[in-house]
Amino acid sequence: MCKLKLGVIFGGKSSEHDVSITSGTSVIKNLDKEKYEIFPIYIDKNGNWYEYTKEVSKIDVIDVGNEIEEKSLIQNIIEYLKKCDVIFPVLHGLYGEDGTIQGFLEILGKSYVGCDVLSSSVSMDKVYTKIIFDKANLEQAKYIYLKNINEKYVYVDKEFNEYIYDLHTISELIEKELDYPVYVKPSNSGSSVGIKKAHNQEEVIEAIKYAAKYDKKILVEEEIRGREVECAVLGNENVEASCIGEILSAEEFYSFDAKYKNSESRVIIPAEIPDEISEKIRKNAVKAFKAVDGKGLSRVDFFIENDTNRVIINEINTMPGFTQISMYPKLWEQMGLSYSKLLDKLIELALDNK
Repeated sequence: MCKLKLGVIFGGKSSEHDVSITSGTSVIKNLDKEKYEIFPIYIDKNGNWYEYTKEVSKIDVIDVGNEIEEKSLIQNIIEYLKKCDVIFPVLHGLYGEDGTIQGFLEILGKSYVGCDVLSSSVSMDKVYTKIIFDKANLEQAKYIYLKNINEKYVYVDKEFNEYIYDLHTISELIEKELDYPVYVKPSNSGSSVGIKKAHNQEEVIEAIKYAAKYDKKILVEEEIRGREVECAVLGNENVEASCIGEILSAEEFYSFDAKYKNSESRVIIPAEIPDEISEKIRKNAVKAFKAVDGKGLSRVDFFIENDTNRVIINEINTMPGFTQISMYPKLWEQMGLSYSKLLDKLIELALDNK
């Protein structure tokens, strides 16, 4: 049998570089070596492309925080990628999940796993995702949109009028429009990188400065007090939703450390929630995926508000984690689709979407 030539790209220039290494090596380990001729491709933090030279059959999962040692610089990236029938860009965050790598692969005419340029870019940008979800009538947290341009802070109102204010004035606006505590986030970031929780004006000013280190666009959201749940979606036109998983964070919120470094954090699959709430989340997950014109896969995150049981959408991740502890493959495993078979399905969807 002729094997499909599959390029697996991981690492990258974003703040989620380390997580991507773990996801990428996990994907390689779980791919059926009888079906695929695998080309492992590593991008370092400076954007240099390498062939991961370790024998594919011996590649094991690299833990978050460890680096790739066995590598050889790829001299001609375009010619190297042209050898592949399909690409699996296991890249999280900027330069991987934001439409940039997808655009590059489109220019090369290569099939690839996951969402296309448009759906990747709008889903990566939390502000524009919210605008689309508003249009789709999906209930979400109240928010404020800020920009940091040349060390000046800009408040953007609901009609996209822009006002330059100092941080003290912005903090007063936040206090007026949103109840404390609030979450301050870079608009383009993942794995909870750059996020802080603020309980007063002083903390919100510090949180805005911190978020501005990661992105020029900043989102400030009201806190939703409730359960954090996630749903996986799979498909191109005919989209399926998984069961629901619940996150029990060991910290005040599901930060980077809580996700990848604190063993006390855990997930419950399937979540212990009423059937009608589960069905609403699954329906809304598919709706959100179609609203951004998603393809292949995404993980959609929600809150179930305490007391009211309102289902509130949080965000969509177009290339969710594929580590051993990641929710996306675990949800499908609960549905009877093993990690290896899930990868087969994603590759099939990539080829069907060409």
